[in-house]
Amino acid sequence: MASAAGAESPSIELRGFDGKPHNVNEYIGHGKWVVVVTWAHDCHICGDEIHHMADFHQAHKGRDATVLGVSIDGYDQATLARAFADRYKLPFPHLIAEPSQEVMTQFGAGEFVGTPTYYIYNPQGKIVGQNIGPITRKEVDDFLASETKPTKHDNK
Repeated sequence: MASAAGAESPSIELRGFDGKPHNVNEYIGHGKWVVVVTWAHDCHICGDEIHHMADFHQAHKGRDATVLGVSIDGYDQATLARAFADRYKLPFPHLIAEPSQEVMTQFGAGEFVGTPTYYIYNPQGKIVGQNIGPITRKEVDDFLASETKPTKHDNK
């Protein structure tokens, strides 16, 4: 997982599976770590690996972290996106984005390469990490642990 510059919480208008508008800042920057996982219904790696984020969400949701899914299928593919979330029994909220650089670069980590991509935001809503490609729950847990360890400067 690569560290990312601490850009502020993004303000990106997307829609839920029900068509209602939501802003990603409804989920980011409210005192919890947030892992945004971007996926597509036809991404085989996403299907093989998304259970890690479901496990992470279940382990952390009531405490210190949560997951937000962002499908890049576009709203015209909402039925397929919802079927993907249902098939993998994903317990976290999902929004749908159009598959465009313009939308995806607003997440604050530069050019969007493909799915799955993970963005990690600290409890204050600043992006602190990004991973392109598969990642495990353990890798996310380890990253968060490394980000929350006090530094020598903190222990003065």
